[in-house]
Amino acid sequence: MNTRRSYHRASEGERREELIAATLDCIAEAGIEGATVRQIAARAGVTPGLIRHYFMTKDQMLQAAYRQLMNGITQTTTAAAQGDDPRTRLRQFIVANVTPPVTDSRTLSLWAAFISHIPLDPAFAAIHRESYLAFLGELERLLSDFFADRKRTVSATECRSYAIALNGLIDGLWLEGTLAPDMFDDNEIAGTAIVSVEALLRLPPGDLSLA
Repeated sequence: MNTRRSYHRASEGERREELIAATLDCIAEAGIEGATVRQIAARAGVTPGLIRHYFMTKDQMLQAAYRQLMNGITQTTTAAAQGDDPRTRLRQFIVANVTPPVTDSRTLSLWAAFISHIPLDPAFAAIHRESYLAFLGELERLLSDFFADRKRTVSATECRSYAIALNGLIDGLWLEGTLAPDMFDDNEIAGTAIVSVEALLRLPPGDLSLA
């Protein structure tokens, strides 16, 4: 099957985004080592020489792809947290993190391919830190609004601790729901997440109910 993209005249920004998308496609299929510059160029419908106009090295292209993957997850889950009610926003954010499209086999494959680079490559570690802090900051804002709406006094330190714990909870359930989605009933992972968050935040059962 020919997966080469047809050539079209694109702006600098569009071409760069196409190259990042092609990089992610190749990594999802063949892993980081298997995603060669030649394969990425073929997928994007350009020459390998053109890639060097946007990325001096393959590592730079991989770093841009990893940043886009992580930013995309945060943007998807943040966009799901809408409305004027802090309780609804918090619940929507939690559910979005443990349901499709975030719980997706392709996303898991990409995450697994990139994660091994974090302890070895300072650039990947910096991107991970950047995306983690952005996600943690969003959780802290949601929790702060939620507690304020409940007239519950929670210090900034406590709020950060809750956010760190919630992030760990979400990560674990995300892995379960993505690795073996057929093992769970509809909304089972989301429901488990909500019940667990209620317990962690010391809320009455059903306070963040999906209903």
